[in-house]
Amino acid sequence: MAAVANPTVFLLMVSGQIESAQFPEFDDLYCKYCFVYGHDWAPTSGLEEGISQITSKNRGYQPNLVWNFPIDITFKSTNPFGWPQIVLSVYGPDVFGNDVVRGYGAVHVPFTPGRSNLDYQNSVSAIKEQSQCLFQNLHQCCRNLQVGSWDDGQSSLTPKWWHGERAGK
Repeated sequence: MAAVANPTVFLLMVSGQIESAQFPEFDDLYCKYCFVYGHDWAPTSGLEEGISQITSKNRGYQPNLVWNFPIDITFKSTNPFGWPQIVLSVYGPDVFGNDVVRGYGAVHVPFTPGRSNLDYQNSVSAIKEQSQCLFQNLHQCCRNLQVGSWDDGQSSLTPKWWHGERAGK
């Protein structure tokens, strides 16, 4: 009786952390991750997805949002086709307090063994979401609009009518 040859497998162990990100215009954000992979791949241990805590920016001079969120998973496969990718999504509250996507991106798990330092800004192209709500877009435009100052009208942006002058003068 001939023995059926079992295909040989290899293991891919991923261990690390989602350290931090920079979103200058947002605060109080959290991160979700999940792995996507080909049909021949299977997780053998660890978590395929996770959600971090909400973090706020350091009020000092470093505007990073720090999560230090651990990742630890092991995959097995007989074929490198469909190499795993980690998909990251960053969420935060809108003006109504609802959680909305503030950015997302994906990157392949490194191909070479050893330590890899993936820079989120360079390796995971963060795509920032534009709100579909007209009111939220209008609110953001109004926040960014500067119409003058209230410092006794000394700003050149202060309209002339504020000083009681006619527009023709």
